[in-house]
Amino acid sequence: MPTNAPAAARPTTGGRVLRRAVRRHRTRLIGSSALFCLHQFCETMVPVAIGIIVARAVETGDVTAMLLSLVGLAALFVVLSFAYRIGARIIVVAIEREAHLLRVEVASTVLDPRGLDTDLSAGELLTVGTSDAEKTSWILDVLARSASAGTALVVTAVALLVVDVPLGLAVVIGTPLLLLVLQWCAPVLTRAATASQTEIARVSGLATDLVGGVRPLRGIGGEETAARRYADASRRALAATLRLARGNSAYLGLSATVGSLLAAAVAGGAGYLALTGRLTLGELVTVVGLAQFLVEPLSSLSRLPGVTAVVRGSADRIAIVLGARPLVATSSATRPAATAATGAGSAPHLALHAVAHGSLRGVDLDAASGESVGVVAYRPSDAESLVAVLSGQIPHDASTGRVTVDGTDVRDLPLADVRRTLLVEPHAADLFAGTVRSNIAVRSDPAVTTNPAGGSNPRTGATDEHRLHSAVAASAVTDLIDLHEDGLDHPVTDRGASLSGGQRQRVALARALAADPPVLVLHDPTTAVDAVTEHAIADGIRTLRDGPERTTVIVTTSPALLAVTDRVVVVDEGRVVTTGTHRTLAATDETYRERVLR
Repeated sequence: MPTNAPAAARPTTGGRVLRRAVRRHRTRLIGSSALFCLHQFCETMVPVAIGIIVARAVETGDVTAMLLSLVGLAALFVVLSFAYRIGARIIVVAIEREAHLLRVEVASTVLDPRGLDTDLSAGELLTVGTSDAEKTSWILDVLARSASAGTALVVTAVALLVVDVPLGLAVVIGTPLLLLVLQWCAPVLTRAATASQTEIARVSGLATDLVGGVRPLRGIGGEETAARRYADASRRALAATLRLARGNSAYLGLSATVGSLLAAAVAGGAGYLALTGRLTLGELVTVVGLAQFLVEPLSSLSRLPGVTAVVRGSADRIAIVLGARPLVATSSATRPAATAATGAGSAPHLALHAVAHGSLRGVDLDAASGESVGVVAYRPSDAESLVAVLSGQIPHDASTGRVTVDGTDVRDLPLADVRRTLLVEPHAADLFAGTVRSNIAVRSDPAVTTNPAGGSNPRTGATDEHRLHSAVAASAVTDLIDLHEDGLDHPVTDRGASLSGGQRQRVALARALAADPPVLVLHDPTTAVDAVTEHAIADGIRTLRDGPERTTVIVTTSPALLAVTDRVVVVDEGRVVTTGTHRTLAATDETYRERVLR
């Protein structure tokens, strides 16, 4: 499933998600439904066959008829057994394949480089991509079982009509009435199921966030507050689940009662007709057997709306993700000549023209080819807004002004070219389960990433292994790998929980440096390290990013990092207020000296 598939091609409602699932597996669905219907037909014929045996073999004492009847009954059981077994295998394969396709599609949508405009948390997205994907695929089983239950009811009604018209009419009339009652209850169950699944997903999202942030919580003593919030969210989920359970219980009780009463009425009517002489013994056995069998398809139909409610709720949540708009649009324009030539020698010229977003109020800023620019934002909100604009992870309509690469607005460039040219490493970077090496060498672009074969970078000529070790040294990750005998292959747990805050920050910085993009933007990359290590990292960044083919922007208030930049741009109240070297500003600007040197 391509990650850049147009949004219009994706289902935007739960109903469309379910209809597409049916279309994708219609062959298996039809085959399985046909076998299930055959199974139910044979099941219905069992009491009919027994009634015939009683009438033609038991009552008459005909041994030959008895033997033939037993052979026929055995053949009937063989057919119904294999029909169900094969049909079940076919539908299970369809269900599992649809669940797989939905999981992959949700993951592809979430990982779309254009970003995803949704309010769902990471934990909720995880629930949608796992639990909801599985439950949505159940629609195939619901349809197959609905067809088989319908077949059973139709064959039972026809058989009873043949035996006695009033008994057959009781089923023909009673069954639609029961189905109307079930249909009336279905929307109520759907709303309850959707509410329950939403609350459960929120709890899952909160739990995911708590696990990832347990260390910061302990650092600020926020464990009790976080635990109370989780408990409140869990209670809301429990209440929603109990409401759904109560509704399902009442619904199943009502449907089972009505279905059983209908079956009992048919059996009772048959008994009365037998007493009056209208039914023979064989017909009585047939009708009683059919009445007992009637409970099974009615029970199946009574359970299906509850399952359908859960399926529809999950499908609606799948549709929310698949139908979400990308945060940024992508252009199919041809890459400009200046940008295309970047890889041949010099880095592109990055510039911001009257950019306004968040707390920014018309920022003009530029970083020339090969220049290292420090950006000091006196207000943290200004720094965050600036990094957000440069990262390209905000909708274009959420900001004004222009961000250009070699004079071309990034909105007019193909997204892949922008991503290859400009890399923004955020302050709160995530790590992945794996090793230190796998967390550093994660980029897949051959021009800027580690090549397993040890090839050279077409832009810089440096070998991948050399760039990897250079990035490790520049970011002071050597202190980490020297502590463990596995070195770069030292295991890292999910979100880097096995590492300290400073270690996580240095590994994330090494990942950005190893990517070696033409333009690199770093946001406070050393806030969790000591002063000695910070100076070593500053020197490493200056050495590794030196040269006309690399442009670097460091958004920070660290004197060590600012000292190795060519120029410092100061932003305050959302605007650029002054520019100069770190040494000059520290000597002449009192506010700068207070905020930076402190």
